[in-house]
Amino acid sequence: MRISKALLDDVVEHAYADAPLECCGLISSRDGDAVQVYRTANTAKSKFKYVMDPREQLRITEEIEDAGLALGMIYHSHTRSDPVPSETDVNLAKFGDSDDPAWPGTLYLIVGTKSAEPDLRLWSIVGNTVEQVTLEVTD
Repeated sequence: MRISKALLDDVVEHAYADAPLECCGLISSRDGDAVQVYRTANTAKSKFKYVMDPREQLRITEEIEDAGLALGMIYHSHTRSDPVPSETDVNLAKFGDSDDPAWPGTLYLIVGTKSAEPDLRLWSIVGNTVEQVTLEVTD
């Protein structure tokens, strides 16, 4: 997945602005390129997990689809740990108890904010298989 520095800066700014709580949001894409960042509220208001409002998530995904784009990434922050998917993150990536992805083909960007310098890592989560994938930052 490729993302411009400007879009990535928006995600990082969101993560630090919401700290010490986790932030969350969606990123649309086209042909492997990130197009737009959609910040969402973390309705859990938690340092340990994120929950997107289902109505807001539906509105954004419909907007993405209406624009002919795909849901490329779901992002959130880890404020006290490394940006590695937790068991909760892996479970959120699935439909209920099944191993089927809730958002097929969608990648998961986690922003680590425990230090002044952000640590960003991109993940593919399918069932219980978690693999780090390359995040290419463009100008």
